[in-house]
Amino acid sequence: MLTINVAVLLAFIVVVRLRRRTQARSRFDEKLGVAIVLVLGILIAPTDLGQGILRVTTQLVDSLSRADL
Repeated sequence: MLTINVAVLLAFIVVVRLRRRTQARSRFDEKLGVAIVLVLGILIAPTDLGQGILRVTTQLVDSLSRADL
């Protein structure tokens, strides 16, 4: 039985869409891209990878906000 991890499939779709040539895109195409990335983020968030990304992003934002003071 073949199983497909939905997060991996969406990550592949995001990479393929980003590699396309930059052309005028319709509003629907833009909205679809945003929706795919949002769903990917929701699927990755509860995983160890998602938690690691959250920690790194939090540290980066914290260090940048302290640097401005």
